[in-house]
Amino acid sequence: MTLAAAICLFAANPKVTQAEAKVKAGKFEEAFALLDPLYKANAKDAEVNKALADAHLKYADSFMNNEALPPRQKYRPALKQYREVLTYDPANKDAKAKINLIEGIYKQMGMPVPQ
Repeated sequence: MTLAAAICLFAANPKVTQAEAKVKAGKFEEAFALLDPLYKANAKDAEVNKALADAHLKYADSFMNNEALPPRQKYRPALKQYREVLTYDPANKDAKAKINLIEGIYKQMGMPVPQ
């Protein structure tokens, strides 16, 4: 294997790099549109899994940290996105903690936890 070929194997997937730029710009749906087909093609690709977990985590945080949204409008979509993180990174402690926080809020309010 040539050095150039070896470097290509370790270079970041350009679609992942594009998706990461979309996430930084707050264009989460566009990032998912780039990453989802990569995941469907190879669900074991660690780079793609990490990018998807990070994108869903940041998307969830964007709901939680949006002070313009009242709790009724932020908890449900944030919870959904935090749960998505665990699809790609089952050990993600940040997502697990935030899921527990939101589920606890629903329970404190005496409301059913969204599924």
